[in-house]
Amino acid sequence: MDYTETIVTDQRSFFLNGNTVDYEFRKNQLHKLKDMLKNNENRIYRALKRDLNKSSHETLTTELGMLYSEIDLTIKNLRMWMEPDKVLSPLTHKGSKSYIMKEPLGVVLVISPWNYPLQLALAPVIGAMAAGNCVIIKPSEHARATSAILADMMNQTFDSSYITVIEGAQETSEQLLKQRFDYIFFTGSSRIGKIVMRAASEFLTPVTLELGGKSPAIVDEDANINLAAKRIVWGKFTNAGQTCVAPDYVYVHERVKFKLLKTMKKYVKVLYGKEPLKNENFTRIINEKHFDRLEKFLLEGNVLHGGNTNRESLMIEPTILDKVTWEDSMMKEEIFGPILPVLTFTNIEDALYNIKSMEKPLALYYFGESEKMQQQVMEYVSFGGGSINDTLYHLANPHLPFGGVGNSGMGSYHGKYSFDTFSHKKSILKQTTKFDIPFRYPGSKLASKVIKNFMK
Repeated sequence: MDYTETIVTDQRSFFLNGNTVDYEFRKNQLHKLKDMLKNNENRIYRALKRDLNKSSHETLTTELGMLYSEIDLTIKNLRMWMEPDKVLSPLTHKGSKSYIMKEPLGVVLVISPWNYPLQLALAPVIGAMAAGNCVIIKPSEHARATSAILADMMNQTFDSSYITVIEGAQETSEQLLKQRFDYIFFTGSSRIGKIVMRAASEFLTPVTLELGGKSPAIVDEDANINLAAKRIVWGKFTNAGQTCVAPDYVYVHERVKFKLLKTMKKYVKVLYGKEPLKNENFTRIINEKHFDRLEKFLLEGNVLHGGNTNRESLMIEPTILDKVTWEDSMMKEEIFGPILPVLTFTNIEDALYNIKSMEKPLALYYFGESEKMQQQVMEYVSFGGGSINDTLYHLANPHLPFGGVGNSGMGSYHGKYSFDTFSHKKSILKQTTKFDIPFRYPGSKLASKVIKNFMK
C-alpha cells in the first residue's frame, strides 16, 4: 500500500466513523481554517511574492480576501444549508411528507492550479468542509513556495485523516488519480481535465472541472469607452493575464476602435506605469515554459503598446496587439498571459455568430448601453458566466455560481453552490400509518378508474 492509498484509507475510515457529520464540528473546522489564514498572512504574502511576484494588494484582493468572504458566508449560513428542504407531495401521496436531506459525499480530491495557488486550492475546500467531507488537496508544483506553506499550514492545523495536503509533481497526481474518491474537483487546463475525467470514470467518480477558454470582451459602438478601457485593462492584466476568466481578446466595433485603443494604452500606463518591467509589483510569468510560449505570440499582429520582455525576471509588459486574425496561433488557444489581441467587427450579429461558432468560453464581457442588446448577447451566446460593462467581478460574488460549460468545464461552486457541489441530495418520503389509501393496490375497479382520471 503506497502513501496516497494509505491517506485515502485513513480518511475513509475517519469519514465512515461519522466524525464530520455534526454541525458544530463543521463550523469549528471552518473557524480553524480562517484563524490559520489570519495567523499566517505574512508568510502567505511572502510565498506569493516568491512564486508570482504578487503585490500585497493583489494577494489581499484576489487570494485572501475572497477566501475570508467565502468562509464568513459559509459559517453564517451553514446551519440553514444543512437543514432538510421540505417539498410538496402530490394528492396521490396524501398523508405523506417529503423532504430532501443533504449528506456528505465522503473523501474528495481537490487538484488546484498555480495561477491563484492559495485561493483556488482552498475555495472549493471550504465547500467540501461545510458539506462534511474529508479532503485531500494536491496543489500545483509550479507554485512551490505557496504549495509548501499550504502543506505546512494545513497539516499543522488539521488531522491528516480529515484534511491533508499532498505535494508532488505529475507522478503524484497520477498516483492520486488511481485511488477511489467520492468526488474530484479539478481546476486547470482542458487537456488535463480530460485526463482527470478519464481517470474518474474508472470508479464512476463525479467531477467538477473548472477549465478555461477564450473569453471575449465585446465593445459595442454605444459603450462607455473610458470605463470599458479601464475595466478591460484591469481585468486582463491582473495577475499578468494568468487568470482563467481574463478577457482573452477584445472584439470592438470599428467606429469606436481607435478611441478604445487610445484609452486602453492610457490606462496601462496609469495602472502599471510607463515601464512595467521595472514595476516591482507587476506579476511575473510562472516559469520559462509559459514565458517562451507567450513570447512567440508577440511575433503575430502589430504591437500597439508594450511588447518588451525580460527573460531573467520572467516578465512580459502589458501588451496590446492589432492586426490579429482568427488564423493566428494566439487565437487558437487560451493566451493566459499579458497579451491582448484586438479584433474588429462592423455588425454585432456577425460578431456574436463568430463567438458562438467557437468553443464555449468560461466568461464573456459585453460593453454597451442598450439594455435590449445586453439581453440579446447574454441569451444568444453560451458561456460559463460573465459581466455587463465590467470584467472579472462576477467571479468575486459568492452568491453567484462559478463554473464553465462545454469545453470550459462542468459543475459550479462558490457560496452555497460549493456546499451543494459536495453534498448528495437524498430524497425522503415519510408515509403515515394512520390510514392507507387503497388506490395503488391491484384488484380494485374504483382504483383503476381514479388512477385513470389522475393521469388524464
